[in-house]
Amino acid sequence: MKLNDPLALSPLTESTYYILISLVEPLHGYGIIKKVSMLSKGRITLSPGTLYGVLQNLMDHQLITLEQAEQQGRKKKIYRITPTGKMLARFEILRLAEMVDHGRMFLKTAGLTEQ
Repeated sequence: MKLNDPLALSPLTESTYYILISLVEPLHGYGIIKKVSMLSKGRITLSPGTLYGVLQNLMDHQLITLEQAEQQGRKKKIYRITPTGKMLARFEILRLAEMVDHGRMFLKTAGLTEQ
């Protein structure tokens, strides 16, 4: 896998996908955990170990950046999606939408839906 080819990372795991799209706004680790839980309606609960492993992988592939921020006298790590990360997120969203469209066609053909 080439570092300059983020599409080679596709398909993303579900956790990685949600972490990446949660960074549409800059967040710290706990904020990411809460946002992923909210987006997945509580289906995905990230442990700090899982989160920081994924964050490091995303940074290694230049899909997110790390910034330091002062909050109440403490330094916090704030993560932000990069333009390359946005490109990969868009690719994944379109890929998943295509899969859903094909799934709906299957349901209709198989007589499993009323649409």
